Amino acid sequence: MWTLPRTRFAHCNGSSSSDEKEIAVNIGGVRLVLCGDILNRYPDSRLAELVNCSTRSFDVISSLCDDYDPGKREFYFDRDPDSFKCIVEVYYFGEIHMKRGICPICFIKEMEFWKIDLSYLDECCKSDLNEKEEELAEIADKVKLILDDLNCDPNVSRTERWQKFLWKLMEKPESSLPARVIAVVSFLFILVSSLVMCLGTIPDLQVEDSEGNRVEHPTLDAIETACIGWFTVEYVLRLSSSPNKVRFALSFMNMIDFLAILPFYVVLVLTYLGTAMMELVNVQQAVQALRIMRIARIFKLARHSSGLQTLTYALKRSFKELGLLLMYMGVGIFVFSALGYTMEQSHPETLFRSIPQSFWWAIITMTTVGYGDIYPKTTLGRCNAAISFLCGVIAIALPIHPIINNFVIYYNKQKVLETAAKHELELMELRAHELEVRSSSRRSDAPGNAWEGAMRASRSDTYIALLSGTHRTEPAKKKKSLT
Repeated sequence: MWTLPRTRFAHCNGSSSSDEKEIAVNIGGVRLVLCGDILNRYPDSRLAELVNCSTRSFDVISSLCDDYDPGKREFYFDRDPDSFKCIVEVYYFGEIHMKRGICPICFIKEMEFWKIDLSYLDECCKSDLNEKEEELAEIADKVKLILDDLNCDPNVSRTERWQKFLWKLMEKPESSLPARVIAVVSFLFILVSSLVMCLGTIPDLQVEDSEGNRVEHPTLDAIETACIGWFTVEYVLRLSSSPNKVRFALSFMNMIDFLAILPFYVVLVLTYLGTAMMELVNVQQAVQALRIMRIARIFKLARHSSGLQTLTYALKRSFKELGLLLMYMGVGIFVFSALGYTMEQSHPETLFRSIPQSFWWAIITMTTVGYGDIYPKTTLGRCNAAISFLCGVIAIALPIHPIINNFVIYYNKQKVLETAAKHELELMELRAHELEVRSSSRRSDAPGNAWEGAMRASRSDTYIALLSGTHRTEPAKKKKSLT
């Protein structure tokens, strides 16, 4: 038996009235003796109602607890004792702290059962609760997306069904084998297009046109045209099947896809206009500048790589650390370049002609690259270079751990969310099987309605706890009679 000490409060000791207001509660097998005067500090709580319901009927008492022993005047609750030990502290300290290892969502359900307001939860524990609620919301979104893929509403039109089918085919490789094949083909086209862009710059693979200018080989040009054709068809199909076309067009990755195919058509237009209206030299310069934009298609790989997406998210979450790194490096570059320029002025063969020119030396020194094209020749200049090198190593090493930590946290979180979503679907399938068995036993003439009913129930707001905001079901009450 665990008894809370009553000696903390003088008005709870020694008086017969206080002893009469003492109640004993049994929380999951753990017995506690509580002082009624302390519990009445929060009169709206369940424990305070128990203190003041001694003269009421058993029906009232049974609505407040799972069982009651009038001989011992002991109330029984089928609840978590560890969570209750944290909750009962609000009567003595005015605030609640969750112990490590307790699920925040389950703890909130315990607070709601004991009728304790959430405002008494400490701020540090509220942050854990918010994080857990965000994770559960993400799991619910994943489950809803999977359910939308598994179920097709018969009330939608044929055009909408084809649009949804095409969207899954182009955007969700995990939905079917053809979608997976299309994703692999798109990935190969990206690699081939990037390889062709690199090979086209090799002089031995270039040919001369009628005016003596070196251009890409016709074979490579044909492969490039085929890749652009695939990218164009892919983008148009994805745009036409998108449920929200404005959001699709403004998405960062979709803007990258658009910029990857735009230079090809702009080059065609400029070449046509250049031969008819403009000087060919100006058109060729514009064409060469636009061809450089083809490197944007390499970023299309991020759509097919979860690792690149995780890295991108980690960098977004690390903007503060990256900003500090740039600030440290900027201050160091300015200081050490100015010192290097000042210390090297006494040498007749100095390579530090100006402070802006010394910026390059400071950058390659602090980043530990050291090309050696600019180097100090005086003793003081070499000491300055050594200090700048050490400061650069320290400045670069400081934000590395937070960035890696953000990457690991996000990667592990995605794995947990995917596993949790799969478990939810397994539970739904299990529930659907149970409904099918019950339905077949009751109505043998309609065996196919069970699965549909289960899926409708699974998509409702009352079946999955994640979708309804109820994250934990209350344990079954004990089937004991009140005597």
